[in-house]
Amino acid sequence: MRIAGIDVRIHATFFLLLAWFGFVYYAEGGPAAVFAGLSFIILLFVCVILHEFGHALAARAYGINTPDITLLPIGGIARLERMPDKPWQELVVALAGPAVNVVIAFALYIVVGRLLVPGEFQAVAEGGGSLLSKLLAINVMLVAFNLLPAFPMDGGRVLRSLLAMRLKHARATRIAALVGQIVAVIFGLLGLFGGNPFLLFIAVFVFFGARVEASFASGKERADETHVGAIMQTMGPVLSPGMTVAEAAGLAMTARNAVVAVTDPSLRLLGVIPVAALADSVRWDPSALIDPLVRRDFAVIASDASLAETVANLRDSAQALFPVVNATSQLVGWLTREELAAAIGFRNGT
Repeated sequence: MRIAGIDVRIHATFFLLLAWFGFVYYAEGGPAAVFAGLSFIILLFVCVILHEFGHALAARAYGINTPDITLLPIGGIARLERMPDKPWQELVVALAGPAVNVVIAFALYIVVGRLLVPGEFQAVAEGGGSLLSKLLAINVMLVAFNLLPAFPMDGGRVLRSLLAMRLKHARATRIAALVGQIVAVIFGLLGLFGGNPFLLFIAVFVFFGARVEASFASGKERADETHVGAIMQTMGPVLSPGMTVAEAAGLAMTARNAVVAVTDPSLRLLGVIPVAALADSVRWDPSALIDPLVRRDFAVIASDASLAETVANLRDSAQALFPVVNATSQLVGWLTREELAAAIGFRNGT
């Protein structure tokens, strides 16, 4: 299903969840209980999907696409292409999801005609109350839960964005992650001594979610600070315009890549030639010039570009090998996609 240009996917385990609750409701009250119970669960997850659309549409306002939203038994996930670069944009995107639940809760409040008292929240938690009262209560709970200052909840991103207005992104993430892990420990203690396994599950989920986020942010910081020139291959042999195929093939035999560069005498990059094209031409006419074989439809990488910037720029490229040039377009090295991925992985601690 596609809504507003975003694919909405339902994980198979969600249907297992519905089947399980259907069985439980049927055992408790027959078909009527099944209908009432599953209606509430489905409407609850509609609210969850709308919450994720809040994030996705807010991100779209900043030019960030969301390929899909996946509905899981534990909630929804909006897969943004990237997080906003500016802290205030991340703040808006993070708050957009809970804001949707606030709007839903307010609309239900108008329909129900009153606010719920604390005792009714307890009744809802135990499965009681009318359908609309339960939906009102659950949306209030979703706002409160999602705004806890702990990754991977929205509140963790809100806290990180506020800190990042004053601090570096990675440091802001580490502080927000630490706060999240403290929250997780508190949840864990409450769950342990209160006999609540659900709180223990949340504690583990939050604790490791915060650790992953902190690790990712540290890796991103290093990727932002590391330049292509630090990981590229050496330049290797180069070809010159006017060379014969035989001369070029001799030089290409010493190259470590499947492509060799063609440069002018100052090493300014003019094009590339696949080694396979040279090998074919040698068999047909060794004395032919290489000029017709030169290809100019290729992407290059700047030696002073960061690894993070390079990954973003090459996301849609199918090219496997890239010439690296300096500010004056002189060839200074080569970089393969595998080497770039390995460097990013190493710097992310993987």
